[in-house]
Amino acid sequence: MNRMAQACVMIFFGAAVLRASVTDLYLRYVKEGLRPFLIAASLLLIAAAVMTLWYELRPYADTPDDRNDPEDPASGKRQQSAEQNASGSTAEDLRDEHTHHEPRVAWLLILPAVGLLLLSPPALGSYAAGQAGTALTADQDYDYPPLPAGDPATTTVFDYASRALFDKGESIGNRRVQLTGFITPGPDGQPILARMILSCCAADGRPVKLGMAGSAPTGLANDTWIQVTGRYTDRITHDPINDEEIPYIDVESWRQVTAPKDPYE
Repeated sequence: MNRMAQACVMIFFGAAVLRASVTDLYLRYVKEGLRPFLIAASLLLIAAAVMTLWYELRPYADTPDDRNDPEDPASGKRQQSAEQNASGSTAEDLRDEHTHHEPRVAWLLILPAVGLLLLSPPALGSYAAGQAGTALTADQDYDYPPLPAGDPATTTVFDYASRALFDKGESIGNRRVQLTGFITPGPDGQPILARMILSCCAADGRPVKLGMAGSAPTGLANDTWIQVTGRYTDRITHDPINDEEIPYIDVESWRQVTAPKDPYE
């Protein structure tokens, strides 16, 4: 792979990142607030590739030293002889050296860009949730501001779970809450509600798990998105992966919904 091919790969990769950044596709990889940085990085990558192509395609100067008389053949010969004596290479040798080839395995760098352009991998779901322990741990600090107005109060899986575990439901009281998440198998094989949270990107995604009591849904496939309405219950179980507590919600009703635009909390 020569420099021109490398520049083409850079343009291809930059275009793939730019396409993901101007659509909602980037939300499957990073948090929403990182969009401006992705756009800036993709434009910088494309600009660098264009400059590389311009540098490679520009014509080589036969007389790099303007102080020599172009009409004097001897001057050009003297300059070429001096350059050859100084570096041991002729102009043709320098061109050959300039267009050296890199290992062909470098072409594999194009595969991530192809994946971004042609494929739409799903966001982290039940498989990722089943491989990691719940993200709620007692050594973290949590805030419990008043729940949003309305009945039911719409909140996140993380917010409800932290209130249920570490505030013992006091900030919830007898109010109904509405949560949205996806189905994943629980410790006892029964379906539980889960949602992935990110610190930065999908690489550090961790699940928040919530058991469902009462009128819990049954017979749903993994990764099915649902919206549940229910109340606080003090029932808990333990995650077999990291032995942390998993709270429950007493489900009163539920309905199947489409996956949200931003699948992470």
